[in-house]
Amino acid sequence: MSITRRRAEFFGLCLAGCLAAGPAAALELALPSGARETVSRETPAGAYDLPIAAWSSETGVPVASLDGEVLRKAWRMSGAGITTGQVLGRLREQLLENGFDIIFECAARSCGGFDFRFGIEVLRAPNMYVDLSDYRFLSAKSSDATQALSLLVSRDGDTVFVQLIEVGPPGRPAVTVSQAPSVSVPADAGDVIARLEQVGHVVLADLEFASGSASLGDGPVQSLDAVVSYLTENPTRRITFVGHTDATGSLEANVALSRRRAEAAMSYVTSRGVASSQVAADGVGFLSPRATNLTAEGREANRRVEAVLISVE
Repeated sequence: MSITRRRAEFFGLCLAGCLAAGPAAALELALPSGARETVSRETPAGAYDLPIAAWSSETGVPVASLDGEVLRKAWRMSGAGITTGQVLGRLREQLLENGFDIIFECAARSCGGFDFRFGIEVLRAPNMYVDLSDYRFLSAKSSDATQALSLLVSRDGDTVFVQLIEVGPPGRPAVTVSQAPSVSVPADAGDVIARLEQVGHVVLADLEFASGSASLGDGPVQSLDAVVSYLTENPTRRITFVGHTDATGSLEANVALSRRRAEAAMSYVTSRGVASSQVAADGVGFLSPRATNLTAEGREANRRVEAVLISVE
């Protein structure tokens, strides 16, 4: 407990006594359109072990033990065409806009995989489901450190699940959850190769890039693996990967960044046996947006790589 409390204090969290002091501001979060609440449970005088770091064999999952009014909720929604990273990214943006500070954030492998998932509190199925290879987690606190929460996002096939556990002073305004305006699912959310053959290009929707980054991260990428199989089986086909960015920064810098994103995709497939003569990479910066750059969601959609079929002979 002493280690837990020291780590909590390091992150600026108030423990039992502090959480009882003062009313907290109301927090409103918007989930993707179509989200359906599966469970809501409130404990007026409860406790929650808030994860504040990744699992390790030496410490397990480090937590801040917090007392107060605890709210536990979960939702499910259609996950066609969206990733767990995109869902959590939109929620993260809203937390920051509401003055919350992010304490800790991780994805499945960097969290600690199986050990992290089973070392934290997760609502029971069918209200919440966790895919051990595809989940995202974050913990956060309000600016005055009187309110803390965790978000867990995962999926089961085409269904995305979101879990919220919040702790704060008794009598505070409950977290309000609404639905964001409907987000259209692109036609390319289905079979990548079918889309390539039918219209000649496809957005690789499962490639996620943070602002300013060209890293694909660790682990397999399903859309690129499909491209690998396609090009290996069809040696006369050629593909150009085209990188795109949001409109943050200069055109020159974004063209260079978009090219690096395309090159990352190209390196992925060539490292898996595709002939270098079958692939190329280019970038157009922010000159071809697919959504508005005035919102966080739009900027995220614009950070992408497309595969363009350039030869069938």
